[in-house]
Amino acid sequence: MGGRLSNPDRPGRLAKAGGGAIPGGMGMREEILLLGLSAGVLGALVGGLMLAVGLGMVTQNAHAGWVLVLPAGPIAGAVGYALAKRTAKRLAAGESPRGR
Repeated sequence: MGGRLSNPDRPGRLAKAGGGAIPGGMGMREEILLLGLSAGVLGALVGGLMLAVGLGMVTQNAHAGWVLVLPAGPIAGAVGYALAKRTAKRLAAGESPRGR
C-alpha cells in the first residue's frame, strides 16, 4: 500500500495532507451513524406511538386525539435534535458520545 494516501506509521489508515494520521478519523463517522440510527429509531417510536394513539381516539369519535396526531411529526424530529445536541456536548467535553 504505497502512495500519498497511506500512512507509513499505521498501515491501512489514511494520512492528512500534512502527513500525520487523522486522530479519531473513524470515530466521527461512527458517532454520526449511531446518532442517526438512534434518532431515527427513537423518533419513529415516539411519533408512531403518538400517531397510533391519536388516530385510535379519532376513529372512536374522540376528537381530542387530533391533539396527539398533528404534532407527532415535529415532536419526533425534536427527539433527533435533542440527541444531536447531547452528542455535540459530549464531544466538546472530550468523552465518548455513547457514555462509555
